[in-house]
Amino acid sequence: MRMTTCSWLVAAVVLGVVAAGVSSAPAPEKINVLIIDGQNNHNWKATTPVIKEMLVASGRFNVDVLTSPSNKDPKEAWDKFRPDFSKYGVVFSNYNGQPWPDEVQKALEKYMGDGGGLVIYHAANNAFAQWEAWNKMIGLGWRDNKFGDRITVDDSGKVVRTPKGEGPGAGHGPQWPYEVKVFDKSSPIMAGMPEKWTHAADELYQGQRGPAQDMTILATAFAPKTKGGNDANEPMVWTIPFGKGRVFVNLLGHDEKSVAHPGCKALMLRGTEWAAAGKVTIPVPADVGAAGGAK
Repeated sequence: MRMTTCSWLVAAVVLGVVAAGVSSAPAPEKINVLIIDGQNNHNWKATTPVIKEMLVASGRFNVDVLTSPSNKDPKEAWDKFRPDFSKYGVVFSNYNGQPWPDEVQKALEKYMGDGGGLVIYHAANNAFAQWEAWNKMIGLGWRDNKFGDRITVDDSGKVVRTPKGEGPGAGHGPQWPYEVKVFDKSSPIMAGMPEKWTHAADELYQGQRGPAQDMTILATAFAPKTKGGNDANEPMVWTIPFGKGRVFVNLLGHDEKSVAHPGCKALMLRGTEWAAAGKVTIPVPADVGAAGGAK
């Protein structure tokens, strides 16, 4: 069919309008992330750069890193440690060490109460056993069995609460490549994730303890006795509210290799976005289901 000059002009105008409409759609505003490290019983000097790179590379985040004083620094150094949480959409903790100053603790409580976001990565849930609000924020922490309740999931999918003083406290067996299973498919963080995948060789935390109030389990892993576990389905990933704020907890990722493993990486990106914004726009990468990465 021949097109007249007028037809070509009309088509060009229509295409121009469509193109303008596509190009004028604003990109989501980047989320400002504050990673706090500086003390840990894990190698934060290796994991923080990997986490920062994956967040920045997603195109969704701006990332600052605040390294705390060491446990050998004088009080004067800690007097200067005053993070301004209000500048950030989400605080990402890669910290497990001495207590933060009271002023910092109160500032984080206010930030979260007012609607802030918090990400707890791996051993960060070991920290601050004496900080009551922190224990409420994280739900479950690395504590002994006298500290609080233990949460597991039975084979029928029922959440089981074991009272404090009963059953084991926190621990883990040797690192091994275990299977992670999605527990809550309705969560925007888990939407599009495979129902299960094989994670990298990693520590499988078990027997975590705490108040676990309003905790939503997103993923579990089975800790067999043959691998130093208790033959239980342990929570590995969960969310929990604190005031108007949102907390995302991910126990995966002992080192720089396991935290960058496809499934863990996807959870880190999507969980961080959710903690800040309450929704998830970052797609699940294809390699989460790739051979050798996950299944």
